[in-house]
Amino acid sequence: MKTYINRFAILLAIAALSACKVSKDIPKPVADVPTTFRNDNVKDTSSIADIPWRTFFTDPTLQKLIDSAMIKNFDMQIALKNMEAAQLQFKQVKWEYVPSVDLNVTANSNRPSDNSVTGLSLAQYNIGSKHIEDYNANLSVSWEADIWGKIRSQQKSALAAYLQTAEAKKLIQTNLVAGISQGYYNLLMLDEQLKIAKSNLRLTDSTLRIVKLQFDAGQATSLAVDQTLAQKQAAEQLVPQFEQNVAIQENALSILTGHLPDAITRDITLEQINIPDALAAGVPSEAVSRRPDVKQRELALVMANANVGINKAEMYPALRITAQGGINSFKASNWFNIPASLFGVVAGSVLQPLFDHKELKTNYDVAKVQRERTVLEFRQSVLTAVGEVSDALVKVNKLKEQEVIANNRVNTLKHATANSNLLFKNGMATYLEVITAQSNVLQSELELASIKNEQLSAVSDLYRALGGGWKQ
Repeated sequence: MKTYINRFAILLAIAALSACKVSKDIPKPVADVPTTFRNDNVKDTSSIADIPWRTFFTDPTLQKLIDSAMIKNFDMQIALKNMEAAQLQFKQVKWEYVPSVDLNVTANSNRPSDNSVTGLSLAQYNIGSKHIEDYNANLSVSWEADIWGKIRSQQKSALAAYLQTAEAKKLIQTNLVAGISQGYYNLLMLDEQLKIAKSNLRLTDSTLRIVKLQFDAGQATSLAVDQTLAQKQAAEQLVPQFEQNVAIQENALSILTGHLPDAITRDITLEQINIPDALAAGVPSEAVSRRPDVKQRELALVMANANVGINKAEMYPALRITAQGGINSFKASNWFNIPASLFGVVAGSVLQPLFDHKELKTNYDVAKVQRERTVLEFRQSVLTAVGEVSDALVKVNKLKEQEVIANNRVNTLKHATANSNLLFKNGMATYLEVITAQSNVLQSELELASIKNEQLSAVSDLYRALGGGWKQ
């Protein structure tokens, strides 16, 4: 008995070495980021991404749309369910340290053949029955010592998986804020373009009436009437086209916010939205660390490290300790006769893989390769993040310049259109000069509205690229 106790104590001592690790984690790689973003004309260490989206987007209608999306958008709801599932899995891994306990109650009766060894034995010992009965009730306990840190690695992986789902939720929220704001600005642009098309249609209709009067007076040809009418019809065609685009954009925004396709009320025009003169991008390293997609890659490296540790531990001996105790009897009448029916068993085993060692080694090597790939994916995500910010910055800056030029062009063409109409009424300009001027001002006004929308979209994209949008 003393020898047995000593051996069992040795097994427990081995189990106490559970702090051992068989693999070394790769630390988070240092991100290769510049000191400042390219095309960043605002030298400020603060960033617009630190501003909550409610403060950054102040339009009440837009805020209402974003609020609805945060609650009803299906991608957001799926992300929340993923978080819930990952949290449950993380909690479950904690129980790996706890021994498994099973209750087993069995009762069976066996009638062996009289010519079998068991049957002959029953006859020889004259038990008085040709049946063998066995009644058993016991608790069994099984525990595997985490000597090589496998369970600890599983915990790290489960925690990283849960945190990944949290970052995925932030990423969806960031994209939703940017996507809804861009869709809303696009809707305002379409409103403006529809307004421009209708205004141009009225102007063209007025010109057509004058040309028809001149034709009736013999001062214009039928060609002038036809060409002016064709110009009016071209303007007419734009109206249902923009109305169609407005309805499609409203449907898209409704779906993003978790509603059935419907009209969207707006109380502001594209011209009334002001674009900030200075948009601070901040320090690149902080912007990169703020982005949810980059954080997901960091957590993927934690999971890859843990997976290497798990696969490495699989190659080493596993120490399992089992115990079983309860009551057992071959007669039902003596089943609960205590202490005579009591029994107990304690066992310890060490399992070392042999023939499948090559497969385990391959799995370990694959895990290391996947970890190296994760490092590359992290570096790629950092590079992509810096590139997206730089692209958004150059769009914001250059579109501002384009807007100034386009606005001056619109003013010039409006002046030219007014002059051409005046000259035409006085017989000093041809109808071709009038409809050309009207066509030019129509295109320039539509282009100006498009540039204003692109500016607002670029601002939203810069906010998203910097990692803004997930703070309430």
